[in-house]
Amino acid sequence: MSSTTTASPELKVPSLNSPEMRRILASSFIGSAIEFYDFILYATAASLVFGQVYFTDLDPAVAIFASFATLAVGYLARPLGGIVFGHFGDKLGRKGVLITSMLMMGIATTLIGLLPTTAQIGMAAPVILILLRLIQGLAVGGEWGGAMLMALEHAPKERRGFAASFANMGGPAGAVLATLAVSAFSVLPSEQFLSWGWRIPFLLSIVLIGVGLLIRLKVAESPLFLALEDKAEEKKLPLSEVLTRYPKSVVLGTLVGMSSYTVQGVMTVWAISYVVDSAGMDRTSVLLIKALGATLTVIGVWIAARYSDRIGRRPVMMIGIVAGAVLALPIMWGLELGEVWIFMIALFLANGLIQAFIFGPFGAFTAELFPTRIRYTGASLVYQLSSTIGAGFTPMIVSALVIAAGGKLWLAGVVWIGTFLVAAVAMRGIREGKDQDLNAADMRQ
Repeated sequence: MSSTTTASPELKVPSLNSPEMRRILASSFIGSAIEFYDFILYATAASLVFGQVYFTDLDPAVAIFASFATLAVGYLARPLGGIVFGHFGDKLGRKGVLITSMLMMGIATTLIGLLPTTAQIGMAAPVILILLRLIQGLAVGGEWGGAMLMALEHAPKERRGFAASFANMGGPAGAVLATLAVSAFSVLPSEQFLSWGWRIPFLLSIVLIGVGLLIRLKVAESPLFLALEDKAEEKKLPLSEVLTRYPKSVVLGTLVGMSSYTVQGVMTVWAISYVVDSAGMDRTSVLLIKALGATLTVIGVWIAARYSDRIGRRPVMMIGIVAGAVLALPIMWGLELGEVWIFMIALFLANGLIQAFIFGPFGAFTAELFPTRIRYTGASLVYQLSSTIGAGFTPMIVSALVIAAGGKLWLAGVVWIGTFLVAAVAMRGIREGKDQDLNAADMRQ
């Protein structure tokens, strides 16, 4: 074996304080923030706009259900995006794949902002909306894994959790930006907001994508990936190897991750619609609270990731899982009361504590389940399956559970608790990866 292959890339990468590493972390954060700005922008519009613009012939309750169904299409596409982009990311490298995913996302989001209404072009409008949401899902499916790995695979072992979290922090940061963008135009009279105001944040995507590409083009390829180039003949079909050699990691990792996304689907999508439409809360106030909640998620992710480098991924994530199980019913009860300040506390607990402590170490947690040659595919598959199952269908499921419970929220709370209990059991079957030497593990494969 050549010296190029046996050398440890982790010993050659810069410290987190070096200019090169700052650029890498900035690329991971900003790129992820821009992609999730686009993706969450759709979720916000699905809660407040699309039912009244693209499903106008339906009963209001059915219209919001249909709007959430188009939201789910994007989540369904995410695992496929993770597989496709993960394949090329593992075969050809992380950088080029990330640039492609960003371009796809920007084009799809801009076109949504230009899409005529159902009143203008008939049923073609919701059909096109679904197709564009599908492209969004494919693009974001490839984004997170690559952005996370570019940071993690450049970082020293003792800082992997913190480095990987920059992609995770980018997600809620993008949500803050998206929510504030919609909030800025939600102060318009309702007729103007539904006519053109909601479109402006979608059109701004093209500017953000341009900024993101400028930063991403300057980042070097992952050193761990480059170290495997001499072993190119050993690279099999990544998805096949993930599913045949690491099925336990995929299943258990997904069950753990979906707990975080259940919180996201309930509190940042379904609950927004519930408190505005059913509880009569002011739309702009609710959006500002949502933005503050996402800001708390960024802070919580930062704290959780740093502690995961000290005490391990599993203990930190279990704090969020236990908190989620304990607080599920109190949060649902608080939503039923219909008070803005109670909704604010509930959302802050859900975002800043439950979601953040599970999501903060999740990048490193998933990456450490797989060797470098299939890490993009494996980590992306776990992450995207988690998001699809946990968040993609949650708004629809919760809507159905509320109807089944006669308008009460207790049944949704019980299902939420069950999700977290499953995650806690799954976590027991996964080993701690904090002290794992990724390069040495690759050499043993």
